Amino acid sequence: MLPSFFAASVALLSLTGLAQAMPQGGFGGPGSGSQSSAVVSSSTVASSTSGSTVAASVSQAAESTSTVACNNSPDLCNRNYNNITHMGAHDAAFLRDSSTSYSTSGNQYYNATKALSAGLRLLQAQVHNSSGTLELCHTTCTLLDAGSLEAWLAEIKTWMDANTNEVVTILLVNSDDEDASSFGSVFEASGISTYGYTPTTTSGPISTWPTLQTLITANTRLVTFIASITYDSTYSYLLPEFTYMFETAYGVTSLSGFNCTLDRPSTVSSASVAVSSGYMGLVNHFADTAEAFGISIPDVTDIKTTNSASTNTTGTLGTQGAQCDSEWGLKPTFMLVDFWNVGPSIETADNLNGITATGRTSVSTDELSSSSSAGMRRDAKGWFNIVAVAMGVVAIGNFVWL
Repeated sequence: MLPSFFAASVALLSLTGLAQAMPQGGFGGPGSGSQSSAVVSSSTVASSTSGSTVAASVSQAAESTSTVACNNSPDLCNRNYNNITHMGAHDAAFLRDSSTSYSTSGNQYYNATKALSAGLRLLQAQVHNSSGTLELCHTTCTLLDAGSLEAWLAEIKTWMDANTNEVVTILLVNSDDEDASSFGSVFEASGISTYGYTPTTTSGPISTWPTLQTLITANTRLVTFIASITYDSTYSYLLPEFTYMFETAYGVTSLSGFNCTLDRPSTVSSASVAVSSGYMGLVNHFADTAEAFGISIPDVTDIKTTNSASTNTTGTLGTQGAQCDSEWGLKPTFMLVDFWNVGPSIETADNLNGITATGRTSVSTDELSSSSSAGMRRDAKGWFNIVAVAMGVVAIGNFVWL
């Protein structure tokens, strides 16, 4: 059995020609090439799980928030952007649902626009250059490709068009070290650049960001950070991530492994130095499970604990949020999670922000999985592809999951 498995793997690798380094950033997941079907229109957004369907009017939500609330709460309107905890979807484009045959690499059960409608305001994704097109790919485009960055941004713009009192943050991993002009042309083509915010300084961290209301009034409601990019004044709304924020460690494989120690950027010595210098803190709170061949996949087994708002349980989102708040002297500005609907993760952000939210779409907090044998077979196929990719990169001595 094993010789046949390895032979098949080698054959697959020879066809796909995998010979590239892995990108920096968090562990991603598979994407759906059909995300356009999940665009939030001005009429209805629906999510389905366990045979039940929850529908809500996005136009009604936009109307309610446009008069009394900013990012789903009137209490947030006059708060500075960096004095709010923005809950985020890690690898937001890479789904574990029927469109990806419930791939074991998937980081989210629901797509980006459903995340926004449910209250998340930070979307993170990996970007690769695939034959000249910026694609949303999980680790490599051979493993899983969620479609073009332009199409994804256009869907987010559609949501922002319908929700005029909402400030959204996008964080992109620049896996192939593309320059700002490559990203800028895509942002402009999607139309979302019209919402782009340019800060008052682009040379270092900012201690006081505008309030949400200021950003909303100016209609500069999109804040975009890109890792490993050089600032370009032509695209002044594309901000180098580590000029403004620091991150805790990712790739945690034990629920006791979450902490508030600065992991990046290497140019800053500690979290306390970063905070005192005006950097915003990003907490990576997603756990991985170590598998064979040195592969790590998203830890679903513990996800209810991982995303829990409890502040007195090891490994929970609430515990890490409270710990960082205590150690840093201020709450995290950003938090990234896998399977954001479970928990639900947004409760931790609401607790840190001290708000009772309004105008959100209800989404099931259940885990999604395939119950059919056919679905299980497709999932096994997805696992085979992951192993094949891993073996190919190990063979060239360049294997790193991020």
